[in-house]
Amino acid sequence: MALFEDFEDEEGEAFVDEEETLPEETSNRTFIIAASVLGGIILLALACVAIYALVVLPQQRAASLEANEAASAQETEVVQMLTESANSTALAQTPLASPSPIFSPTASPTPVVAVATDTPTATPNIAATGTIAAALTQAADAILTIVPTSSALPDGGFADDVGIPGLVMMMFVFIAVIFFARRLRKAPTP
Repeated sequence: MALFEDFEDEEGEAFVDEEETLPEETSNRTFIIAASVLGGIILLALACVAIYALVVLPQQRAASLEANEAASAQETEVVQMLTESANSTALAQTPLASPSPIFSPTASPTPVVAVATDTPTATPNIAATGTIAAALTQAADAILTIVPTSSALPDGGFADDVGIPGLVMMMFVFIAVIFFARRLRKAPTP
């Protein structure tokens, strides 16, 4: 690099080769420690994501499937109970086909006839009545509920509190601060 040693700058000083004057690079121990800590954090985060994906997530899915199966089994059981109760109610409400004579073992000439009395009783469907009543109540509440609507712009924020004249005044104050700061910087120091 002797080629550049012959040149001088405007003040007459010779250029110095920078490669010769720089000290040898030392190992930057702080950088290596910081890089290894960040690498360790990244590896730890990747391990946590892998554990979550391979262990926790399948357990959550299995628990969700079990809960769905249990709910389905319960619904099936309720439907079966309702079907059985409806069938037994229907069987209980069927009238006898015809009155049957009952003979007594005594030698009485008149046969005793048992007559089935069919007195229909109206059993209200409590579930349907409750559902209808709840639906009518919700409809009445919907009709009577007043929904608030906005008729004005929201009153919030800095400009609403200070106003435009205050903002203009603050603009002039900040411009004055800028000019005074520049003037103080350029002023000669004693």
